[in-house]
Amino acid sequence: MPILTRTVLGEIARWYLGGVALFLTLLMTDALSSTVGKLLVYHPPVTQALAAFLSILPQSLNKTLVLAVPFSILLAFSRMQRDNELKAVLASGIRPLSLVWPLALPFALVGVVAYFNAGTLVPAGLANWDRAWYTIYDQPPPPPQQEKYIYAPPGALYYAGRVSADSAGSPVAQLSGVMVQRGDETLTAQYGTWDSGQRTWTLNSPWITRPGQNPRQEEGDVVVPQTDTLRPPPPAAQQVSNAELRAALLSDTLSRKGVRDYTFQLAARVADPATPVVFALAAGMLGLLIRNRAAAFAAVLVFIVCFYILWTTMPGLAGAGALNPTLAAWVPNLAFLLLAGGLAWRLR
Repeated sequence: MPILTRTVLGEIARWYLGGVALFLTLLMTDALSSTVGKLLVYHPPVTQALAAFLSILPQSLNKTLVLAVPFSILLAFSRMQRDNELKAVLASGIRPLSLVWPLALPFALVGVVAYFNAGTLVPAGLANWDRAWYTIYDQPPPPPQQEKYIYAPPGALYYAGRVSADSAGSPVAQLSGVMVQRGDETLTAQYGTWDSGQRTWTLNSPWITRPGQNPRQEEGDVVVPQTDTLRPPPPAAQQVSNAELRAALLSDTLSRKGVRDYTFQLAARVADPATPVVFALAAGMLGLLIRNRAAAFAAVLVFIVCFYILWTTMPGLAGAGALNPTLAAWVPNLAFLLLAGGLAWRLR
């Protein structure tokens, strides 16, 4: 049995290396075309363009490590089915599931590599990618923005649909979609300005509503006190390391959506590296049922498309609060574990 296992793993390893090369080439081709296009238009130094191009490599590598799993297993098993090798193995009395369980260990090692890559190199690479292109464009990065700001001191409520700092570290920010409630008075304005140095909000020609009176619009600006601190919004969760994600969640400075996004990202960096093992089990059991290479290629496409649909849908559901962020991160794996369980029941 150990000799047989080594034979199967050797066959899968050859296909896996080929799959990694194939998928990594496909994923990096788009980044390469963008880089070459910007080289021709903006004429940055070649070293600068190369640094931008390589910064996206860790993310593409993590995707490749996962995508190559069903590719390698299904095509390796289809080749062995075609040459009747699997039929001979099963005819010797070896249980089908005994060929699948050993696949979990090598792909668990792949998951370990993906885990450390996802928590360190990927977020740093994505942050460098953004910074590199602003440098190539010879433009400053956009000012930090915060959506749906709310501040509720005793007896008042301050709300802004968007807070846009004039520049990084500036005490002045632009407001849009503004509402201020102070006692029985409500002020609403399309635009305003926040000066954290003066500790004021300035509302541009706001509408004022008081009980028993018709709303009226002021001709000029109205200045109201605002004692909150203007803080830069947290960086995108995808560009933050695991340690920084945990620290931000413990600091209690994130909005509710920010908490959901950071929680999902932290859970996804554990769930995604587990996907190679889940794929290995599901693809291994499916591979034992597939009899030809055409069906194996079709199964690879179905695997990748179904997983991609779930994988890209879950962040939006988690961010909107429609699904628990941790559960959303694990839904793709849970779906394929259910598939593996159904196939295992059929192969028992």
